[in-house]
Amino acid sequence: MNGGELAKIAQAMVVKNKGILAADESSSTIKKRFDGIKLESTEEHRRTYREMLFTAPGAAEYISGVILYDETIRQKAKDGTPFPELLSKKGIIPGIKVDTGAKPLAGFKNETITEGLDGLRERLVEYHKLGARFAKWRAVIDIADGIPTSFAIDANAHALARYAALCQENGIVPIVEPEVLMDGGHSIERCEEVTSAVLQSVFNQLFEHRILLEGMVLKPNMVISGKKAANRANAEAVAAATVRTLKRHVPPAVPGIAFLSGGQSSAEATLHLSLMNKLGPLPWALTFSYGRALQDDALKSWGGNAANFAAGQKEMAKRAKLNSLATTGSYQSSMESQAA
Repeated sequence: MNGGELAKIAQAMVVKNKGILAADESSSTIKKRFDGIKLESTEEHRRTYREMLFTAPGAAEYISGVILYDETIRQKAKDGTPFPELLSKKGIIPGIKVDTGAKPLAGFKNETITEGLDGLRERLVEYHKLGARFAKWRAVIDIADGIPTSFAIDANAHALARYAALCQENGIVPIVEPEVLMDGGHSIERCEEVTSAVLQSVFNQLFEHRILLEGMVLKPNMVISGKKAANRANAEAVAAATVRTLKRHVPPAVPGIAFLSGGQSSAEATLHLSLMNKLGPLPWALTFSYGRALQDDALKSWGGNAANFAAGQKEMAKRAKLNSLATTGSYQSSMESQAA
């Protein structure tokens, strides 16, 4: 596939008024979510839940792509339509999570390296045949005493770039996700410092690996205080610090930035995105690639009960619509209490 095709897909992923649904929870993560609604995590329950999200009436107006898990990309809707085909018919681009998770980085206490490069080329060929047109790889950077080390940052940046190169070789747009976690008690200033170092390293490696920047999407954390920080910065400060950091480190050739919600509440993640878009014009599209922040209300409304299927879909569509408004800076917190 040529660069023009990759750029076209990347542009479609970050198109105005739309964002990406992250539905790529691993088996252990989805089990935790289902435990919260006291539902057994069986393959059929997972399939039904994902079908509820993917077929929510009206949601396709606000969702450009869906990140699937290996199990999900092989599953079918009740009527027998494979999920990638079902999404494509709605004008939604199917994507796939390809990393195999963050594992301890040998020799570096409390730091991780994301694995999954072995055999990735062959897996990408298969995923492309199954309908995936973009992929996702998440690197995890924690902030605590003495960490992150520059070695851990660079090791993760190198793996992200190798993954991105393999994706582009196989006609798949890479979502490059370096997540600086918001666990812990660090200040917003510390988060900005670490996020700057991470983005600097990531783009250095992407450049070294000859990545076509027009054919990728960045999925970063927002610059935000740690969850346990005594004086957490307000929403305006988060928006300003995040935009400032991105302007310093993300080349304008990148078509779009789709934020992760990373432990923020649904409303908090939406408000931050809206405030950032108010600070425009910006060199790239700013949109969302949320998991929990799009799914939480839907999951609770459904509760694993067939009778609540439509109620769950309504919540999914509502959150998608509110985040769509945030991509143009027109969301306000007062909208949370209004019906979809």
